[in-house]
Amino acid sequence: MASRRLRAATLIGTSLGFVALGSAACVPAASGGSVGSTGMPTTSASISQADKAEGAKAHPQLLEEFGGSVSGPQAAYVESVGKTIAVQSGLSNARGDFTVTLLNSPVNNAFAIPGGYVYVTRQLTALMNNEAELAGVLGHEVGHVAARHAAKRQQAAQRNQIIGVLGSILSGVLLGDSSFGQFGQKLFSQGSQLLTLKYSRSQELEADNLGITYLKRAGYDPRAMATVLESLARQNALEAQLRGTSNQVPEWASTHPDPASRVRDALNRAGSNATGITNRDRFLTGVDGLVYGDDPKQGVVEGSKFTHPVLRFAFEAPDGFYMVNGSSAVSINGQSGKAQFSGGKLSGSLETYIQTVFSGLTDSGQAKIAPSSIERTTVNGIPAAYGVARVQSSNSSVDVVVFAYDFGNGQAYHFVTIAQAGGAGVFNSMFRSLKRISASEAGSVKPRLLDVVTVKSGDTVRSLSQRMAYSDAQLERFLVLNGLQSNATLKPGQKVKIVTY
Repeated sequence: MASRRLRAATLIGTSLGFVALGSAACVPAASGGSVGSTGMPTTSASISQADKAEGAKAHPQLLEEFGGSVSGPQAAYVESVGKTIAVQSGLSNARGDFTVTLLNSPVNNAFAIPGGYVYVTRQLTALMNNEAELAGVLGHEVGHVAARHAAKRQQAAQRNQIIGVLGSILSGVLLGDSSFGQFGQKLFSQGSQLLTLKYSRSQELEADNLGITYLKRAGYDPRAMATVLESLARQNALEAQLRGTSNQVPEWASTHPDPASRVRDALNRAGSNATGITNRDRFLTGVDGLVYGDDPKQGVVEGSKFTHPVLRFAFEAPDGFYMVNGSSAVSINGQSGKAQFSGGKLSGSLETYIQTVFSGLTDSGQAKIAPSSIERTTVNGIPAAYGVARVQSSNSSVDVVVFAYDFGNGQAYHFVTIAQAGGAGVFNSMFRSLKRISASEAGSVKPRLLDVVTVKSGDTVRSLSQRMAYSDAQLERFLVLNGLQSNATLKPGQKVKIVTY
């Protein structure tokens, strides 16, 4: 939630900022080419001038949505690997025709768009353990473009309006599949930093196979596709465990089906005895020092507390809720309700601001949601106001609350919450917790960094995990981060990743 990307009060009424693009994943696909059942291109594809123009138009908007690009040696390394694998696709033999970007995002994600644009987040990169895995992920995404999957799924993507990570959670117990449930999906997809084009299972497997083909062509160990998929499955399971929910927040391309079966399929496709380079040490050197998790410039989630040291405020989620920090909003999730925190310009009164937020919660042509009344209050010395609207869904009634704060100088922030009728009080402690923070409090917020260390004599999985900069699940985090099992034995001289401040 970087300061430069806090948007107007109607932010929540938009869809990830991609509507203007027709969705980034729906930029016209590469001209020519298709992929047969073997996973090999049946005709040559290429990057057309129209692709390049559309990609160039989408690129800056994607950078804004995903926190901007990372610069420096880590980005240069990822770019080099990405171009090496991209030219294996047949879209172009010129490395210069591809733009490979390392995104400054704490979400596990990767994607590509026609025109030669390939993206991977620093968080997903940090989860990998060798160069072949990085090449495999990027090759998978380029494979979607080479196989024209975006064009084939364009109609479905436009219909779904790129539903994000939190929308998929909201379609469960709280909202069901009602029309209001769809509203809830839209409401809580903001700031999710997930590009979730609804690829079919066959298309995902086809992209896996293409990625494996590209790995082989480039001389990499094709089994890397299976190992990175396994790491992603383990990371999702760990996140679900830490949040205390069976609803796993979807990560890299959230619609990718059944990770366990994909791991098996990818390994079978590669061949269990396959060989090739992995460049593990070069990869670890290349990613050493990456910011891990939230970037303080975009705000930091620490347990139940969110702190934005640049904008100088903090708040706490209710007990039993967890938070996800996005590019333009913070989402707060629990079994008894969902919420989102964002901001916008305050050009009039708080009452007008709140009414504008409510009016932006539904599409044109739908009945507008309006609060029954708006009440004024003060929270920790900050002028505030709130409104409540009860909405009838097909199954039950829900209460929607907009609670807004006047931070002065034309700047406002607000929560939007949704809970079963009569249950909005679960968020009262959160509404009362928002406060300004001092310069010293802001200065104490430090980023977590990926630190590659060399195993010394006497080091064990358990002893190294105790150096992880977390107060919980240190061992589990260390194992998943390094693709290790609990019975793993470390050898002196071996390199592993830890997360430090």
